[in-house]
Amino acid sequence: MRRQKYMTDAVPPEVRPKPAVPAKPPHVAPPPIPSHPAPTLSGASVRGSGGSTLLGYIGIDTIIEQMRKKTMKTGFDFNIMVVGQSGLGKSTLVNTLFKSQVSRKNSDWGREEKIPKTVEIKSVSHVIEEGGVKMKLTITDTPGFGDQINNDNCWEPISKFVNEQYEKYLKEEVNIARKKRIPDTRVHCCLYFIAPTGHSLRPLDIEFMKHLSRSVNLIPVIAKSDTLTPEEKSEFKQRVRKELEVCGIEVYPQKEFDDDIEDKSDNDKIREVMPFAVVGSDKEYQVNSKRVLGRKTAWGIVEVENLNHCEFSLLRDFIIRSHLQDLKEVTHNIHYETYRAKRLNDNGGLHPISTAADTQESNL
Repeated sequence: MRRQKYMTDAVPPEVRPKPAVPAKPPHVAPPPIPSHPAPTLSGASVRGSGGSTLLGYIGIDTIIEQMRKKTMKTGFDFNIMVVGQSGLGKSTLVNTLFKSQVSRKNSDWGREEKIPKTVEIKSVSHVIEEGGVKMKLTITDTPGFGDQINNDNCWEPISKFVNEQYEKYLKEEVNIARKKRIPDTRVHCCLYFIAPTGHSLRPLDIEFMKHLSRSVNLIPVIAKSDTLTPEEKSEFKQRVRKELEVCGIEVYPQKEFDDDIEDKSDNDKIREVMPFAVVGSDKEYQVNSKRVLGRKTAWGIVEVENLNHCEFSLLRDFIIRSHLQDLKEVTHNIHYETYRAKRLNDNGGLHPISTAADTQESNL
């Protein structure tokens, strides 16, 4: 009887008070409140991969903030190269992408001044800042190709430049006493400018892209697309996509590097739009009481950031707002690793690598 009374007075397990949770440090921001009720010890509980129950606050959720702070201090590097025949507005489009005169050494270059013709491969670096985030942006401008009578192997100087940047990084990496942070001059993204002929790719374009796509993230764009009607533009884009597929030219984002179903879905939408039909301009005009970047024609203003006029904003969002980090990761994990494995294998992997490029100073 006594035993029975004791059991009646006992507190049922489901309403037993939870053990005291250690106080969260005052300097740590509280985690977001979940939409579902917090798990209790009597029901489902938070478990680690090994089945361990978390009885109180640890602070794992602060890791993202730690990474953010560290990255904000060190900043980012992003290197972009523009390639294509003369007169397609390569320098202008890059200036439009970053809304500043980043293609020139002097960032105060006047908008009304004509951009001089690029006659050699040269890289220009600027530190740009937005919302407290600093990025060292390097633009590599290349001379227009295909202008000569003999255009055999005209891609070689550009392909050589890309490999030289891998070589510089590899030499720093294999040093016994290497730098804490290796300067990254590797090309993360190459914009390939296609002339708006409305017909098909030139044999030179195909050969050029075949060689470049093996060593760099290649993104094709149709330059000065306002010279094509909407119907011509759509047909030309389809024809270019077909030719790239037939010729086995892999442009970024490559299908084989889709990590999961979500990535594949996002990247498939991008592949359907490629090549991006763009218009570049660093001149502003007044449209409906608003200042917009655009090109003035006899029929009106072609607005650069208007999706009804061109796909510039899709290209910008793709490169900067959604895939910038992935461009860097694919460069490091795929293109650079392929180069590194080949070089170390050819070199026996035993000695520091030295080449003729050591004696030449880079333009960076």
